[in-house]
Amino acid sequence: MLSELLTAASGNTTELPGLQQHVMMILRKTSGRAAFLLGIPTLTCLGYEAYHRVQSSAVVYALERVELLEQADYLYSCAETEKLYQLLLQYKDSDDAEFLWRLARASRDLSLLPNIDGERKKQLTFEAFEYAKKSLEKDEMCFAAHKWYAICLSDVGDYEGVKVKIGNSYIIREHLEKAIKLNPKDATSLHILGYWCFAFAELPWYQRKVAAVIFASPPTSTYEEALDFFLKAEEVDPNFYSKNLLMLGKTYLGMKDKEKALLWLTKAKEYPAHTLEDKEVHKEAVDLLKKLG
Repeated sequence: MLSELLTAASGNTTELPGLQQHVMMILRKTSGRAAFLLGIPTLTCLGYEAYHRVQSSAVVYALERVELLEQADYLYSCAETEKLYQLLLQYKDSDDAEFLWRLARASRDLSLLPNIDGERKKQLTFEAFEYAKKSLEKDEMCFAAHKWYAICLSDVGDYEGVKVKIGNSYIIREHLEKAIKLNPKDATSLHILGYWCFAFAELPWYQRKVAAVIFASPPTSTYEEALDFFLKAEEVDPNFYSKNLLMLGKTYLGMKDKEKALLWLTKAKEYPAHTLEDKEVHKEAVDLLKKLG
């Protein structure tokens, strides 16, 4: 990755000899014009120096960019949410989608911390969506931009009412599918799309009726479709996420397959609880296993 960035930044240096030959040809063809002859080497030298200044600047930027992204990813892996947010906030006006979607994720993660009050949570939620939106505008081929746009759009729907939230559901699925098309090996996108399917598969009948009143054809899905995405996520990256194990168990419960539900709920229960979410997953898995006897 770094070598590719440096190669891209340094440009094609083989063009310089050709430029020098072109200058020499001009000099040979323009004898007797002293001022012009004196000017060409000077301008060529200035251009050559300017080229190297630009070249060096591009290499430095490429190195700094890689280091900053590595630092951001390290802070994310350590769950240093506040530090990560403050680091990336310096790049909120960046044109780089890689900085922006990470800032969207950090803003959202900060909004979910238990010590954040309601007003600040709402502010961060909408802030995260704006960063995700900007990231997508900067690079439509960035799978992570599509993924975090979908996630953040779902979050803002919580503040905008049922009609808007259901209407956004179509857009959310569209962007998750784009994220998966761009990167079929991203287990998180597969999991979220599975969760989307699960949510609509288990929608109570009365909520379906409400949705049908608002929309001629409201979003629908099945447990089978949800299961397919959860299993694909597990195939791509086994045991990557405690909640994917839990959702596999819950999906099999919805499909009345008790044996497989027990298998996946047990895996969710035994998953090492490193985060608050892992602990919540553990508790829910234990409760469901008790109900199953």
